Amino acid sequence: MRLYQINDKLDIATIKNIIHENGRIALSDAAEQRILKCRKYLDKKIKSSDTPVYGINTGFGALRNVKIASKDYAKLQTNLLRSHACGAGEEVPHEIVRLMLLLKIQSLSYGHSGVDISTVERLVDFFNHHITPVVYQQGSLGASGDLAPLAHLCLPLIGEGEVFYKGKRITTAQLYKELKWKPLSLKPKEGLALLNGTQFMGAYGVWLAMEAEGISKIADTIAALSIDAYDCRLEPFDELVHYVRPHHGQAACATTIRNLLKGSKISEQVKKDVQDPYSFRCIPQVHGAIRDVIAYVSTVFGVEINSVTDNPLVFPIEDKIISGGNFHGHPLAMAFDYLSIALADLGNISERRTYCMLTGQRGLPAFLAKDAGLNSGLMILQYTAASIVSQNKQYATPASIDSIVSSNGQEDYVSMGANAATKCYKIIENLKTILAIELISAAQAIHFRRPGKTSPTLEKLLTEFQKEVPFNAQDRVLSTDIKKGREFIEERL
Repeated sequence: MRLYQINDKLDIATIKNIIHENGRIALSDAAEQRILKCRKYLDKKIKSSDTPVYGINTGFGALRNVKIASKDYAKLQTNLLRSHACGAGEEVPHEIVRLMLLLKIQSLSYGHSGVDISTVERLVDFFNHHITPVVYQQGSLGASGDLAPLAHLCLPLIGEGEVFYKGKRITTAQLYKELKWKPLSLKPKEGLALLNGTQFMGAYGVWLAMEAEGISKIADTIAALSIDAYDCRLEPFDELVHYVRPHHGQAACATTIRNLLKGSKISEQVKKDVQDPYSFRCIPQVHGAIRDVIAYVSTVFGVEINSVTDNPLVFPIEDKIISGGNFHGHPLAMAFDYLSIALADLGNISERRTYCMLTGQRGLPAFLAKDAGLNSGLMILQYTAASIVSQNKQYATPASIDSIVSSNGQEDYVSMGANAATKCYKIIENLKTILAIELISAAQAIHFRRPGKTSPTLEKLLTEFQKEVPFNAQDRVLSTDIKKGREFIEERL
């Protein structure tokens, strides 16, 4: 099992490797020294001065001006974790929680948060032992940090909350008994450092960026198969078309489609129709624009995962402790909203291609049914796709344009980035189903083109797919086909 060191820079490609390889992590020597130096500076500062410093010797939020006695500094931090652990709704998927742990460790490793080294090492232990805290999806406003989700993430540090371990949901008390660990006693500033931050949004963002990149490629492949299934022309993918409108994603998508259809006998046939519907003809313009959005969003989250987003920030060299707003999730909220629109679009154009293939045009039977009338064929597959596409459009309504005042007016403008994140996750899950339906339809349509063949690349894909979802010769329960189609796509992400 490969060991990855937490150092100055973390990128999405490395995170993907860590997750897929079940890699272990460790703090680099440089990261350890930064954490130790910052904590030493903070301890010295607390002892030498009673100047109010937010969250260290004061209350939180609207209680910022309430002075805390020195004997209660540690209790203040423990109370913070408990009081803010008020998440609700569904549980955050385990893969996202593991990313939250990783990103929290990365942020704390820069030495501007004032945490004790033992706290970061315990988070590393959680990650390496596959201890997954129970975290809930609802509760964060995406500003002041992802307070409620991060409280649940970090409760196990003090021996409270619940975790998943070895496939079972248990209390942290049970976990510590089994592992012979002891709860940590938080030092001044630590609770605030753990709760302030954007790691809930960041984890969703990294996961969605990885998923979106993969699903964009699969969408191009399925679209290429649909082009032959609907007997479309290849002229719209000619490189000259895209040379004179050189958006990067558009040109790249057109090249991908040309390569996927290289050697297709169906594509080489003389076409009766002079032009094809936009959902086929404009694949490079639409899929390409979506590619560009995914690239932009990946850049945003690439910056965020290498940022320090708690408050206040500690700068030992400059001898400053500064209250700022790096916890505000607006850059992320807007990126999620942009990605949501793009992914909803990808599903929308996919459903349009499915619709076309089922209309009984271009030599295909109505609803791709053998013995149409007696059999309804794939008629209701399009209904299902349309329903899900509509739901995705509703989910794609921007969250970042909303704000509700909290903390008695002190936190008066929030990002709602956490809601943007969880909505976007639902959209991409829905998109897998929409694309599975297009793939089922295209595979069915190609059958009616026989003995014509698509490209060798796509024929290979068809052979693999039809082992899971064979030709629909007579009506059968299609929910099973959808499930297998989704699984086929997910295995290739």
